[in-house]
Amino acid sequence: MSEDMLDRLLEKLDLVQKVRLLSGATTWRTAGEQAVGLREMVTSDGPAGVRGEAWDERLTSALLPSASAIGALWDEGLVEELGGLLASEAVRKGVDVVLAPTLNLHRTPLGGRHFECFSEDPVLTGRTGAALVRGIQAAGVAATAKHYVANDSETGRMHVDVRVSERVLREVYLAPFEAAVEAGVWLVMAGYNSVNGATMTASPLLAEPLKGDWGFDGVVVSDWGALRSTVEPALAALDLAMPGPQGPWAESLVRAVEDGLVPERAVDEKVRRLLRLAGRVGALGTSPRPRTPAFGPDDTRTLLRRTVAAGSVLLSNRAVLPLDPASLATVAVIGVHAGSPRLQGGGSAGVFPAHAVTPLDGIRARLEGLARVVHVPGPGLGVPPAPLGTGWCSDPRSGEPGVLLRLLDEAGHELHAEHRLSGRQLEPPVVPAARTVEISALVRPQAAGEWTFGIAGFGRMTLALDGRTVLDGAFPCTTDDPAVVHVNPPLHTVRTTLDTTQPVLLTARRELVPGAGRATVVAAAPPEPGAAAALAEAVGAARDADAVIVVVGTTEHTETEGHDRGDLRLGGHQDALVRAVAAVNRRTVAVVNSGGPVELPWRDEAGAVLLTWFPGQEAGTGLADVLFGDAEPGGRLPTTWAAALADAPVTHAHPVDGRLSYGEGVHIGHRAWLLTGRRPAYWFGHGLGYTTWEYGAVEAPAAVAEGSSFTVRVGLRNTGDRPGREVVQVYLARPRSAVERPARWFAGYAAVHAEAGAWASAVVEVPARALRHWSEAERSWRTEPGAYELLVGRSAGDLTWSGTLHLHDGVG
Repeated sequence: MSEDMLDRLLEKLDLVQKVRLLSGATTWRTAGEQAVGLREMVTSDGPAGVRGEAWDERLTSALLPSASAIGALWDEGLVEELGGLLASEAVRKGVDVVLAPTLNLHRTPLGGRHFECFSEDPVLTGRTGAALVRGIQAAGVAATAKHYVANDSETGRMHVDVRVSERVLREVYLAPFEAAVEAGVWLVMAGYNSVNGATMTASPLLAEPLKGDWGFDGVVVSDWGALRSTVEPALAALDLAMPGPQGPWAESLVRAVEDGLVPERAVDEKVRRLLRLAGRVGALGTSPRPRTPAFGPDDTRTLLRRTVAAGSVLLSNRAVLPLDPASLATVAVIGVHAGSPRLQGGGSAGVFPAHAVTPLDGIRARLEGLARVVHVPGPGLGVPPAPLGTGWCSDPRSGEPGVLLRLLDEAGHELHAEHRLSGRQLEPPVVPAARTVEISALVRPQAAGEWTFGIAGFGRMTLALDGRTVLDGAFPCTTDDPAVVHVNPPLHTVRTTLDTTQPVLLTARRELVPGAGRATVVAAAPPEPGAAAALAEAVGAARDADAVIVVVGTTEHTETEGHDRGDLRLGGHQDALVRAVAAVNRRTVAVVNSGGPVELPWRDEAGAVLLTWFPGQEAGTGLADVLFGDAEPGGRLPTTWAAALADAPVTHAHPVDGRLSYGEGVHIGHRAWLLTGRRPAYWFGHGLGYTTWEYGAVEAPAAVAEGSSFTVRVGLRNTGDRPGREVVQVYLARPRSAVERPARWFAGYAAVHAEAGAWASAVVEVPARALRHWSEAERSWRTEPGAYELLVGRSAGDLTWSGTLHLHDGVG
């Protein structure tokens, strides 16, 4: 759409109409305006999938592997395909704007939301995020780069003030966003946090470098509820305040313009950008272009299954994997996560998949007719109970699996009732006179004993069993974090003994308190066997099996939006479980189901250690492909993993007096490990396949002119007996630099495929920016002439070749 046309549309709007466009019409929709042919634009959370406008378990979505799993792909082509899938899901759900990708960094291993972020490294994050942007927007759906900027931990995230130098911002935390802008992203989301004293919705960083130096011509949208004032964000470069319709940019912004506090040209520029976005997604004009989803169910499952294998990282392998089905009579599948895996992280990005394949399901399907599969859960995880589902409860009115949801008036009379599939209700229907939400279910106890029941939400809440009240309390809302208020309110539990296996009527009620969110979660858990007995059962199954697959991982209570982690332990008795089964069966494969780093104190005891992240809906099919050699584990670590939290060089995620100092400067991730001289458990870039590689000749320039990119060519041969993929990585170092630099830093990568015994050539393009640094004195990019060390290898800690590269200023 031409700028002249945008100007003509602007001329049709008065001030009130313009300002109305700058706030959401609803929680997920922007405002429309008939005068210019603008319809409402629909937004939806990502990146795990496209949920749409409602938190409703009946409205299902394709569930992708977590962003950390996508960061482990090191494959921009596959990432673009996943972006195309997100766009297809958006089209299917009538969504114009997908709120993804997340471009924040794994600054510390304790970050609670790392599953939504790609990597510890700005280059890898930038390349991966740019690929996802290209894939989404190729279909005419807008992508959103978030959360701009330095929103890298969850503790106090609504108000934390991050203190970070200009150089570190430019070189590390802004770099992935710059890559997204270069890829043409149409929206950038300003985070909740402040940077150097300015809240991001009113930060000067929105103007420079985002809209100035980088030339971003899209829309800057606030994170949901991040806008807290009128004038400062209006004078800054924020364009759209979400959600709506109430907010600081309603009548108060009109008055601010009329009073001369905000120039109308600033409002015009914001509206112009919004109209430009509308033109890009087809929201302008009376004849919207038809859109058809590009992916059907089979295509979706195939792509997501391939992605699970491609992103799985084989951390270690003592000639155990791949398992040969022909050599197996009995396989023991052990662990709670094997039957109830963690498929996605907790928080606002969650979606409801139409189906999900557990590791146990996938292994059973692959070995059907070939081997007996024995499942032993082992010790419980010691976590709060899970929300009611369709497994062992039913609607007391209809008898269908699930629960009965009712809304009651002040006198307790029913205003609305409907059957639902889950005890997790985040958006019950809106009924103006409703004062209480009730969730009830007939629970069918599998065993008598001490059960745990719980309810989550805010306000007065009660739980009753067959009319007997077991929990009654008033729970005030003491936070303004929307992830807690609207998605993950605290769960309050009670234990009670059930001496019957006959159905028990569970009734949970929550008072609807203004300002306390609408989320209500009702949960239950059966008695857990004693840890010693459960461990002994697992050991017995392992001893009698030809191979053991033990699945361990984190829970939604340790990795979730709104909270950082307190430690890196798996929790419960999971470490003891792996050690015990590995001690009796050398063919033990430990499968790690986590979104970010965890401690693996038994890593040298298991026959193989395979990291599957949060693998999405095709978890089991993709895992089985890897375990039995139908696919190679293709992933490489996007983040350095510590052997123990105490070893990690950067761990502080908690603000002090409201401030969080990024005092480590440019030294995060593998850079920080190199600075300290400590060795991690696994380096950034690490990952094994099912073959071996011999690195040959390296071709690299001896000199390069300032401002020029260059190419590194690496010959390598597949020395194994099966096809494989290798990721060749290039790093740079400047040993005698006049400015502080990392000991070495990641510059680029290329992947190759080769048949057994064949040679291949990896061509790594290193951009000119890899040699530059930000000068705070001159407030510009500079390069330092002289000798640089060029390094090539398989990870940040496994480099097999080095050479010297001379950078000259191009004069003479």
